[in-house]
Amino acid sequence: MAVYRLCVTTGPYLKAGTLDNISATLVGTCGESPKQRLDRVGRDFASGSVQKYKVRCSAELGEILLLRLHKERYAFFRKDSWYCSHISVTAPDGTVAHFPCYQWIEGYCTVELRPGTARTICQDSLPLLLDHRKRELQARQECYRWKIYAPGFPRMVDVSSFEEMESDKKFALTKMTPCVDQGDSPGNRYLPGFPMKIDIPSLLHMEPNIRYSATKTTSLIFNIIPASLGMKIRGLLDRKGSWKKLDDIRNIFWCHKTFTSEYVTEHWCEDNFFGYQYLNGVNPVMLHCLSSLPSKLPVTNDMVAPLLGPDTCLQAELERGNIFLADYWILEEAPVHCLNGRQQYVAAPLCLLWLNPQGALLPLAIQLSQTPGPNSPIFLPTDSDWDWLLAKTWVRNSEFLVHENNTHFLCTHLLCEAFSMATLRQLPLCHPVYKLLLPHTRYTLQVNTIARATLLNPEGLVDKVTSIGRRGLLYLMSTGLAHFTYTNFCLPDSLRARGVLTIPNYYYRDDGLKIWAAIESFVSEIVGYYYPSDASVQQDSELQAWVGEIFAQAFLNRESSGFPSHLCTPGELVKYLTAIIFNCSAQHAAVNSGQHDFGAWMPNAPSSMRQPPPQTKGTTTLKSYLDTLPEVNITCNNLLLFWLVSQEPKDQRPLGTYPDEHFTEEAPRRSIATFQNRLAQISKDIRERNQGLPLPYAYLDPPLIENSVSI
Repeated sequence: MAVYRLCVTTGPYLKAGTLDNISATLVGTCGESPKQRLDRVGRDFASGSVQKYKVRCSAELGEILLLRLHKERYAFFRKDSWYCSHISVTAPDGTVAHFPCYQWIEGYCTVELRPGTARTICQDSLPLLLDHRKRELQARQECYRWKIYAPGFPRMVDVSSFEEMESDKKFALTKMTPCVDQGDSPGNRYLPGFPMKIDIPSLLHMEPNIRYSATKTTSLIFNIIPASLGMKIRGLLDRKGSWKKLDDIRNIFWCHKTFTSEYVTEHWCEDNFFGYQYLNGVNPVMLHCLSSLPSKLPVTNDMVAPLLGPDTCLQAELERGNIFLADYWILEEAPVHCLNGRQQYVAAPLCLLWLNPQGALLPLAIQLSQTPGPNSPIFLPTDSDWDWLLAKTWVRNSEFLVHENNTHFLCTHLLCEAFSMATLRQLPLCHPVYKLLLPHTRYTLQVNTIARATLLNPEGLVDKVTSIGRRGLLYLMSTGLAHFTYTNFCLPDSLRARGVLTIPNYYYRDDGLKIWAAIESFVSEIVGYYYPSDASVQQDSELQAWVGEIFAQAFLNRESSGFPSHLCTPGELVKYLTAIIFNCSAQHAAVNSGQHDFGAWMPNAPSSMRQPPPQTKGTTTLKSYLDTLPEVNITCNNLLLFWLVSQEPKDQRPLGTYPDEHFTEEAPRRSIATFQNRLAQISKDIRERNQGLPLPYAYLDPPLIENSVSI
């Protein structure tokens, strides 16, 4: 008689335990154990429990290849979900095999787990294991199906497939779904005074392992209720018309101010701060260094000489690499929209900036269209205060539109959803790249589904607060994807291509490069451990299918994007994985977390403009300025969204935090510890630097970066 000892850990989450019967079968190289119920005196499988059981066999089974968990009805109790964290199996000779699970098991079904040792398909030769990989991926591909949301968009998850699967009893028998979530969401909710639902009926059918936890859902709701109720009580959400004076805008979030939002309110109209936001605001990716002026921006030396001073000229500054351009060409043909029954307007400005000898980035000239001419004057710092402020505000409106739609939602949310989908569909649980990327996909499918149901849908928030509406959003994102490249995606390459490696006080760049290097070093160790040669990369058919699916579904097979459709070397794999992890974590934090800070003072980030761009100088007044800004209710609805997405709900997992131990080998576990130590040092350096700054930059402080796009 051979006795195997099982240690079963149930997750510590709400409703993680089960009353159902749980049985186990061990499958080894020399045989298979009888199916044995795991039962002790008292309650089994309670939330947070760690319990030990014995499985008896007539003979030793050899190397354990699979652990089957059978979940079956107990008496007349209702079926419930069980969150199994992990199981260890101790063989008669004392060897221990670890079986990571970290998933919700629903209904009555059998789930097969492999030992935690990561293996590529090239390292599996037994027909049993190869068949297991194949069946696992087939089940996931049935569950996670692609959907076309709009022409020219990255493909996304089809949530209707979850509803179909829930009604398909066959699904329960083959279900092998990974966990990127703990808990369940409470369903369809409206927030008091908030112009959108937090959930929709279809989300009730969201696969449980990608759904928000109860903790996160509750936190999300309670983040927004106080602000929305306060606005509703004061009548701001229903008040149409212009703001009477600028100071009234201060009172929108009278109880939700931050140090940065107050700093922005005090300094928003200063040229120094206008330039600073190109480096360390929520859209720090727009600047390009110029060696010559484009013909569409005919700025002369005489125009800018008063700002440059007597010791230099425009040509000299171009040659020194001190002139930069922010070009909003993508807005030139963007559709416009109506808000409160009134036509809105969009500009496609060109903003020229100068890095002065003191290291400050200052706006030199602004043209509010892509076509120069008498009806498109070039605005200058020497113009009247109101003319110059209005020109800068138009640029800030363009910043809002490009940032929200492309820099933020397209390049982090939608692309990271495609990475998540391909990972779930093409890589089995035992694959090393799956284990590496899974923490960086947590909640991404859920948050994007919510966004499509509440923000991007017809009559959703985008239609209610922006000058381009949903039609403009579809145009901007499809056009943005058509021009997005692998160079844009990889931070070091992007900085080099834009010529911004030497600008001083560029904290986004400095912190981002440190985090990129830390991720790259970590990924390099993991890849080196599992992929020792070029052939090991080229012959991994699952890896190549994963890369190919991302190329096809995210980048629509567009070769000009520069994104790989296949990988040939470990070095190429390291760069690709580094870029994915960076953009799913640090890049999203950089472009998301400061939205309330920089947008709470609405004139710094107006979502719409109610008057056309000025065609002459000398006509702007305080009244005309206020009549151009968004109306009161539009402002408040938009700022509620800023507040919501900037307040990270509970149930966070900061960058490098991996409580689910999918890697069980010693080498990757050491690499994780080294990665965490390196991130801790980066955090220490950032906090020491920030102590000496008038406006600290903390968005890329590792403890404040979420592992994944989850809000």
